[in-house]
Amino acid sequence: MADEQMQGAGAATVDAPEENTIEVTFQPEGKTVCFEHGKMPYEYHGKEQSVLDVALNHHVKLDHACGGNNACTTCHIWVKEGAENLSPMEDDEADRLDTAADLQLNSRLGCQAVITKPGKVVVEIPAWNRNYVSEEH
Repeated sequence: MADEQMQGAGAATVDAPEENTIEVTFQPEGKTVCFEHGKMPYEYHGKEQSVLDVALNHHVKLDHACGGNNACTTCHIWVKEGAENLSPMEDDEADRLDTAADLQLNSRLGCQAVITKPGKVVVEIPAWNRNYVSEEH
């Protein structure tokens, strides 16, 4: 994914993602996963190729008490970068998010935010969600 190119006296790392590659970074742990758009196996974690589906396919803990059915807000995330690479928010998701803790302008439900095209997406899992998941309820 990254090619090293010589620049001046030192080497620099330059990102050279393949044309059809999706790169998702989960904060704050800084875990980045890459896969080919449309090629990730669907494991029925929310909508196909949703942020929740990507997280669980790559062993990133993102709670989803309702099974990814847009019936709760436990997979609430903040989209820090790459919102243009996600599906638009539908009314059902917006209505559900109205009940979420720590609602922000960049809030989405991981089960409903589908990555629709190649590129980079950076999401943050809120601290309350990370703490809840770490208790291994």
